[in-house]
Amino acid sequence: MTSHAPSAPLATYRLQLQPAFPFGAAAEAVPYLASLGVTHLHLSPVLEAVPGSAHGYDVTDHGRVREELGGEAGLRELARTARTHGLGLVVDLVPNHMAAALPHNRALWEVLRDGPSSPYARWFDVDWEAGGGKVLLPVLPARLGDVLDDLRVDAEAGVLRYGEQVFPLRAGTAGLPLAELLDAQWYRPAWWRLARTELNYRRFFTISDLIGVRVEDPQVFEATHAKILELVRDGVVEGLRIDHPDGLADPEAYLHALDRATGGACWTVVEKILTGDERLPAGWPVAGTTGYDALRRVDGLFVDGSGAAELVALYRRFAAPPGDRGGHWAATARRAAYKVVTHELAAEVAHLTRTAARVCAADPRLRDHAPWALRAAVRELLIRVPVYRPYRIGGEDVLTGEAAGEARASFAVPEEAAAVDVVRDLALGRLGDGPDAAAFRARFAQTASALRAKSVEDTAFYRYVPLLSANEVGGDPGRPAVDPAEFHAYCARIARDWPTTGTVLSTHDTKRSADVRARIAVLSECPGRWAKLLGDVARVAAPDGQLAWAAWQTALGLCGAVGGGSVEARLGGALLKAVREAGLHTSWTEPDEAYEAAAARFVAGGPAGPGAHPLAELARELDPHVRANVLGAALLHLTMPGVPDLYQGTEAVYEALVDPDNRAPFRRVRPDEKTAVTRAALRLRRRHPEVFGAPGTYTPLAAEGPAAGHCVAFLRADRVVTAVTRLSLRLAEAGGWAATALTLPEGRWVDVLDGSRILDGGRPVAVAELFTERPVALLSRAG
Repeated sequence: MTSHAPSAPLATYRLQLQPAFPFGAAAEAVPYLASLGVTHLHLSPVLEAVPGSAHGYDVTDHGRVREELGGEAGLRELARTARTHGLGLVVDLVPNHMAAALPHNRALWEVLRDGPSSPYARWFDVDWEAGGGKVLLPVLPARLGDVLDDLRVDAEAGVLRYGEQVFPLRAGTAGLPLAELLDAQWYRPAWWRLARTELNYRRFFTISDLIGVRVEDPQVFEATHAKILELVRDGVVEGLRIDHPDGLADPEAYLHALDRATGGACWTVVEKILTGDERLPAGWPVAGTTGYDALRRVDGLFVDGSGAAELVALYRRFAAPPGDRGGHWAATARRAAYKVVTHELAAEVAHLTRTAARVCAADPRLRDHAPWALRAAVRELLIRVPVYRPYRIGGEDVLTGEAAGEARASFAVPEEAAAVDVVRDLALGRLGDGPDAAAFRARFAQTASALRAKSVEDTAFYRYVPLLSANEVGGDPGRPAVDPAEFHAYCARIARDWPTTGTVLSTHDTKRSADVRARIAVLSECPGRWAKLLGDVARVAAPDGQLAWAAWQTALGLCGAVGGGSVEARLGGALLKAVREAGLHTSWTEPDEAYEAAAARFVAGGPAGPGAHPLAELARELDPHVRANVLGAALLHLTMPGVPDLYQGTEAVYEALVDPDNRAPFRRVRPDEKTAVTRAALRLRRRHPEVFGAPGTYTPLAAEGPAAGHCVAFLRADRVVTAVTRLSLRLAEAGGWAATALTLPEGRWVDVLDGSRILDGGRPVAVAELFTERPVALLSRAG
């Protein structure tokens, strides 16, 4: 647990800034957002980005606030407007990478012009030796020879042009013949497909357009953080969200450097994805995570474990997932990891292999390990890292002896398997103390996080789809249900150790908004009805059972959705992304046009068309239970330990799919029942900051009676009681609450959602009475 505790928000509201919604538009929304009860605006990245960027994570200049959003003057004016309404600003900070876009990234431009002698060369992880002294630029649509005639030298401007793309020329080379000119540059323009195996700079995941930044270098840190730190010192920015810390060479050292630079004045949370029971490293000087660990616990409460198991069995029969060994999550994730580490991350594996080989060559005791054996060892160990990055967990290395044994067993020649021990010891810092050993250790960890994200989030989550609501960042589709005891234990630990950590339900990165997931989760309570629906819609032919299953579940999640764009366009776009990410029948790099056309016809004629009548009927039947899930998840999020972050629009029912569907510009919502619950909870937080911000203020409350397991309740600081209904469909089928009761603490309690109702504590209160008007209750101690 960190003792670092700068002033924390009570609740934040995330706004997606973009040219269509700049600082001025955000300022206009401030009075409304302040009236909700949040204390801070959470802004997506504000530094200069690629022109037209709708997200801002493709930073091009760390020294300037983005002009398309209104520039620094616009940001400072937004801060002043927010402050007059009692709000502060939290800003998204992207330290790991920046856009490789030319000529916008001037630091990269100068490296490409001047080579390794450029003062900016230290900014980027470029393996000059592997590239033959050049940076590979995978920017051409075909092999160089096929587009050579389209390259143009602009000697006056000192640049090389290809269409709209422009590249710097090394001094004194503009007058050379084209072939000699290309050979004379510090870079090599190449066919984009070569990035998979030949790329020689570190990037963000597998996106070559985003080049890694070496913020571990003090000079680079200073240069890339000066503007943000100035905004912190001036009081414009009060909090920071750190994007993808696992991509950094040394996340803990970076966070300590940031903490020193801000003087501990910022509430800081990190986008650290925790797997299973993994804990945030206690030594990090942060308030906590951005909240995906909370998302998994809240979502899991509304999943019925036995029903989810029935869905898996039905999925295996119906979808017959290709090559999926019966549709098992662990097997799906492992195969996806093999695919990604062998193909998409081949260049990263090659870099690690070369680095390991140099370490071995420098030590006579380690020589004679064949490069192929080192490469195989790197791959086999990477896929066995069970978390995003190999920190130590509870004193045990995540690369366990069992994992090493499995990796050794994959070698056909046992003697060659000794390479596994070398690679494992290097990765864990047990071997070598020179620069190559340190570089290997850092890059292995960076690559592990990229592998986990690409193989789990962007591949396996689209290949294993029995219950789509479980396929969310930080989630575990193999164990989607969370029982109340597990939820309470998590909340108690957070209240004790990380009381001002971030919590979320929907973000700009969630594949489905919380309310879409809440609707889909009800299927775990009625697998029989889902089976009947599949039978009723079987006449609408789909290219394959996997797509049909995912499409009908996704369409159910969107039932009743309002917003821009037709349901067909939104559903079709999300499903096209899904089948390409899955890579089973088509992909981003090798699209199968016939398959994708068949998928589009199926969506138009089925889930988004005339074949959807049975789906609409099922949705109407499930609406009361969806309501219970939506309101229950929202109230838990707003009153559990931590700082809730509301994604734009989610104060009302918000049904959105994966980006870009969920990244439309902010607009005022039409208030509904969820809005009333949200507003009441947020205003209660503002009235009683001592209840929601202090450690150790969480006490589970247990109901008693035949339906006790359907009520989740807790007490905050002996002042506020939250109670919600879980698995309401199962509850109704079992006969309702019957004699189930919840004993409130002594005293008188005001129903915050209905101020005219007062309940006496110190006695059992019938849960049916507690939930008379709605499936949730929020009580505040009278007086």
